[in-house]
Amino acid sequence: MTEQIVEQNVAAEVRGITDRARRAARRMAGANRAWKDKGLRAIAKALLENQDAVLAANAKDVAAGRENGTSTPMLDRLTLTKQRVQGLADALENLATLPDPVGNVVRGQTLPNGLRMRQVNVPMGVVAAIYEARPNVTVDIAGLALKSGNAVILRGGTAAAHTNKALLGILRDALEAVGLPADAVQSVDQFGREGANLIMKARGAVDVLIPRGGRELIQTVVNNSAVPVIETGEGNVHIFIDSSAKEEMSVDILLNAKTQRPSVCNTVETLLVHKDATVIPAVLLALHKAGVRLHVDARVAAVLPAGVPSTPATDEDWATEYMDLDLAVKMVDSMEEAIKHIRQWTTGHTEAILTNDLANAEKFVAEVDSAAVIVNASTRFTDGGELGLGAEVGISTQKLHARGPMGLTELTTTKWIVQGEGQIRG
Repeated sequence: MTEQIVEQNVAAEVRGITDRARRAARRMAGANRAWKDKGLRAIAKALLENQDAVLAANAKDVAAGRENGTSTPMLDRLTLTKQRVQGLADALENLATLPDPVGNVVRGQTLPNGLRMRQVNVPMGVVAAIYEARPNVTVDIAGLALKSGNAVILRGGTAAAHTNKALLGILRDALEAVGLPADAVQSVDQFGREGANLIMKARGAVDVLIPRGGRELIQTVVNNSAVPVIETGEGNVHIFIDSSAKEEMSVDILLNAKTQRPSVCNTVETLLVHKDATVIPAVLLALHKAGVRLHVDARVAAVLPAGVPSTPATDEDWATEYMDLDLAVKMVDSMEEAIKHIRQWTTGHTEAILTNDLANAEKFVAEVDSAAVIVNASTRFTDGGELGLGAEVGISTQKLHARGPMGLTELTTTKWIVQGEGQIRG
């Protein structure tokens, strides 16, 4: 009986949160750009003013993570530094410079009967996000939701509990200070997994739910949510080096795509190399010197430079998002074989080709079906900030509504406005 009462109390608390979020969403929908931008800049300033408290809270989460055996890639995602806090503040300042998507006219026309029709962007309403061990997401999603006129409910996971609590307080205080509703940013972290379950079932109270994290978290949300989900995906990212690729560019791009920040979803995980590519030894030697552990097929093993160790690759390697300094490498006879491999193993996130052949580039772009396809650049550019969207909510690997990095526009839906002068339908 006691357990049932506790469950009822949690359900009532979460209903209160969603009710307050809906009221806040109505106020946010009516806020003009200047007001929202003022809120974003207030949050940016408050983050920097309170960064010592944020970093102290984060240190508790990181220490607990180490004690619990959290993997190195996950610890990297969990960790905040002064530089990363500055990056969050900079992203908010950048958001404030971007056009407001609300009210943007998607299309419009005057019909033959004189009706004036237009389709405009409007806020989603209440956006919920479930994510794990990524305190930066707390700020990124809140900022994007606010600029696009939404309210947001967050579930950031126990691994970042101290950090997210500190960030939530800063966000809410900053909004209140400029006259925006503090309840535009709320959390259900205090209710643990039950809070997440109740948000997933809150159809009608929550308008859209966005999961960010590993495959297990994402599939749990997709399979159990009654709320519409925008599915973000893991990044089993490929780079294909064709026979015409230049050595210096290939080395630079592979090093950046694999080693700049291995724990994130736009890091390359599989390298496909054409059998006639002359850059293979230089690329593999550079990766080895950078600390990358190579998992290679037999044909690549035969051309490895002296002193470069490797592990035989298996199907498990082709399917793995390492999120670490590991890279699977396969030699192919043709672009067709490379594309076939990508189709079999991709998660639909990002694929790239390095080539000096325009026809090959166009063929790759046309035939590879992923959220982002890149020619002669690092896969690390699949990122909302890098692509000029400000921050990002996540990178969608589905095909409905939003695909690829989700910025401000992806947190809006549309409304049809029809204006007449007494017309009736015949």
